[in-house]
Amino acid sequence: MHRTVALAEAVGAYDIRGRIPDQLDEDVLFALGFATAATMTELHTTTEVVVGHDMRPSSPGFAHAFAAGIEAAGSRAVLLGLCSTDQLYFASGIFDVPGAMITASHNPADYNGIKICGPRAAGVSLASGLSRVRELAVTAPVSDGSTVPVDDEAAETMRRQYVARVRELTHVDEVTGLKIVLDAGNGMAGRLLGEVFGTDAGAASVPFDVIGLFTELDGTFPNHEANPLKPENLVDAARAVVETGADLGLVFDGDADRCFFIDETGATMSASAVGALVAEREIARARAQGDDRPTVIHNLITSRSVAETITAAGGRALRSKVGHSGIKTLMRETGAVFACEHSAHFYFDEFFGADSGMLAACHLIAALAGSGAPASRLVDSYDLFVQSGEINFTVTDPDAVLADFAARAGDFPTNTVDDLDGIGLQGADWWVNLRKSNTEPLVRLNVEAADRAQMESLTRQVTDFVTARA
Repeated sequence: MHRTVALAEAVGAYDIRGRIPDQLDEDVLFALGFATAATMTELHTTTEVVVGHDMRPSSPGFAHAFAAGIEAAGSRAVLLGLCSTDQLYFASGIFDVPGAMITASHNPADYNGIKICGPRAAGVSLASGLSRVRELAVTAPVSDGSTVPVDDEAAETMRRQYVARVRELTHVDEVTGLKIVLDAGNGMAGRLLGEVFGTDAGAASVPFDVIGLFTELDGTFPNHEANPLKPENLVDAARAVVETGADLGLVFDGDADRCFFIDETGATMSASAVGALVAEREIARARAQGDDRPTVIHNLITSRSVAETITAAGGRALRSKVGHSGIKTLMRETGAVFACEHSAHFYFDEFFGADSGMLAACHLIAALAGSGAPASRLVDSYDLFVQSGEINFTVTDPDAVLADFAARAGDFPTNTVDDLDGIGLQGADWWVNLRKSNTEPLVRLNVEAADRAQMESLTRQVTDFVTARA
């Protein structure tokens, strides 16, 4: 019974997350490994799955249990050991096999989980495989105690090619004269620091200074949560940037697939503005290779500046729903060269359509070095609107709240209503989006306007509307 209940609670819309040991333990991970291998064989006729894990105390045991489940299903587990999530996606890409990363990303220390991808890092969601994984895991056998060794050769191949790809795409190894602060939050970015900027993966050290904060791998997160979405987790990096006179700060989440940026004054840089800057670089690269109008995807709650930048750079801007699986699928369907989200997920066609915080960070470092301007001015032209940030409300019936909100659109200034993801109102120089959570009884509000007064007025209006119906 434990396994059935745990699977019902832990398998979400895009990945698997749960508390330890109430929802996830090694028996559940073995079952999920078995089910993942069987599902990937059904969907893709593949007989290998590459597996990596982060630095949480439970992760090595979970990875071995998951790998043993894969082999019990008749497939081969390629166990990489410790790696970042974007390295796992990269391994899935270069080996052309499905992958699974044992991580709970930015969640607290008493959580763990699994991010699953198809061959070449293809997105997997409930609609494209996770529901089948959950179904098969319920009746999967129990482990016989077999273990799977780490494949050191595959892990080394992945690391060397990963570093070479990041440096090739950004030329970050040619940057000089900068000082960068990197806050790893005791997560996997602590290992990436040595591999990408140092000599740990066999490449020469980069010719600029990198100051590491909390680089020791420790999944109990003794210094601060590895969740850069919370402003309090950016304070240490901001202080270090100012005190050391650094040019830029980088703050990674626990599995290092996301990176937030701090300018030289200690201020947080807009993820949308960074996405617009990187989009411009990716469009220029694609156009130089003969793509006259490259497609770039942005989710619908990135700043309007993103779409404007894409168009001005000669690209085609395409709005999407929030969520990595859908974006990865849309990238493949449209041949998009890049995609970005408001939450600092940045996706690259040259990286198998997967998201990579380190690749985005190296793009920004290279852009900063080439600009001759401080980081505080680097994204000025991409940061023209004021955003509320995401505001969450607990409600009894999210669907009823959204339906009522759509019916009351006329209470707002002149607008166009869209339902791409939740309910959106588009005004001349503002927008509002209200959408429901996939996993909790929440609705999420995002607002953008031309100035702070207008943004705050719209935010209050929607807040009053939602709280009256909570």
